[in-house]
Amino acid sequence: MDGSDNAAASPQPDRGAGAAALDSGLFAVEAAQLAVDRHCTDVRLFDVRGRSHVCDWVLVASGTSDRQVRSVGREIAQLAREAGLGRYAARADEAATWLVIDCIDVVVHLFEPSRRAYYDIDELWSEATEVDFGRSQST
Repeated sequence: MDGSDNAAASPQPDRGAGAAALDSGLFAVEAAQLAVDRHCTDVRLFDVRGRSHVCDWVLVASGTSDRQVRSVGREIAQLAREAGLGRYAARADEAATWLVIDCIDVVVHLFEPSRRAYYDIDELWSEATEVDFGRSQST
């Protein structure tokens, strides 16, 4: 795959990749599904393997309030611990309009919609392959 299109990808590792890549891909899918289940909107998962030197997966989602952003962030951090990924770092702005959870191979961005539009992380990864993570969303 040359990554020039946004066709849905499977979160499976390339041949020869280790089990950690599979674990991080499955965690990324579970985190995306959790965000949808918790009523986040515009949930997008990008496969950035070969495009980023810092991670393999980028998850971007919008919350409707600071409370929702914090709550979903806590649940995703817990999911990471349960998957054995741990958390390298988590940061939020004071008003919790943008929360970042860095799980090394997976970076999660949870935004309030206007903050997401301002930073436009989606455009940064627009040439990466977007992953179909198996949950339909209403927007």
